[in-house]
This record gives sequence, C-alpha cells and structure tokens, in this order.
Amino acid sequence: MKAIPYILIALRFILAPVLLSLSYFIGEKSRLIILVLMYLGLITDIFDGIIARKAGVSSEKLRRLDSQTDLIFWLSLGFAAYFINTDLIENEWKGILLLFVMEMLCYIISWIKFGKETCTHAFLSKMWGLSLLIAFTYLIGFQQAGWAFSVMVALGLISHIDVILIILILPKWQYDVPSSYHAWKIRKGKPTKKTVLFN
Repeated sequence: MKAIPYILIALRFILAPVLLSLSYFIGEKSRLIILVLMYLGLITDIFDGIIARKAGVSSEKLRRLDSQTDLIFWLSLGFAAYFINTDLIENEWKGILLLFVMEMLCYIISWIKFGKETCTHAFLSKMWGLSLLIAFTYLIGFQQAGWAFSVMVALGLISHIDVILIILILPKWQYDVPSSYHAWKIRKGKPTKKTVLFN
C-alpha cells in the first residue's frame, strides 16, 4: 500500500516520453491513444495523493516528486498537442506565453524566498488541472481551441496568482497549502483543516 503512490507517480513520469513519441513519430493517428493515456495520467494524479494520505506516507519528498512529475506530464501533453496541431497552437501563443511566464515566476519567487520549488497543490491549481484536461481534450481530440482554451488560460492565470500569494504570505516553506487564505491563517498561527481527498 505504501509503495502504490510512488508507482503511480512513476507511471505518470513514464507516460511523458510515450506521449511525446506518439505525437512526434505517429502524429494525428495517435490522437485517441494520447487522449486515453492523458486520462490515465489524470487518474494516477488523483489517486497517488489520496492513497499516500490514507497510508500515512504523504511526505515532503513524495509531494515534491508528485509536483515535478505533474509539470513534466502536462508539458509533454502541451508539446504533443503542438506536434499534432502546430498551426492551432501557434495561433494561441499569447496565452501559452502568459502561462509559461507565470509558471516561471512561481518557481523563481519560491527559490528566492525559500531555496526550494513551489509545492502548494492548491485548490485553484487543481481546478486549473481540470481545465487543462478539457482544453487538451478539445485540442487533441477535436482540433479546436475555443472556449476551453480561453477558460484554461484564465484559470491558469488566477491559480498562478494564488500560488504566488501563498509563497509571499507563508513564513516558511510548506507543501499542500490549499489557498492564499490558508497561507494567511498559517502565518497568523491559526489552525487549518486538511482532508484526505484534497490535501
């Protein structure tokens, strides 16, 4: 039971080069397989944290590993979408650039303040993850950007602002902080509730 979260994270990590290879070498014919693997990756992402908390192995090491694997997995899907729908992705370069800049800012600010990467697993970040799933489903499955992409960019911007606020508010580095409000409560020494499902 205690090894399952690590196995799920490893599986998601292995999926990244598989997704890249399918999209680059096979191209459009791999759309369905990529979508299936994307949803498989999401399932591993949902359950690794839940199982880790239930098994009592939700440590800093595990959560940091989970966070960095998430980044690699979603980046691989982004490149996969680009290889399959190059023109479509290039037309949305402003939104994509904004998200890259916000992601880098989160890491830079966290490294400057704490000497570690950010690892908040905040609620808004989870919502952004769901919007990424929908946007990539439209991009890869239906060759469309539209409203799904716009919602994904908007939620991405909001969730990154929340993460930056968490980093700035926290007195010391901490993983699994649900929101900037919770970070403020932590700073004030007030108790915060944690749940098995989310943090």
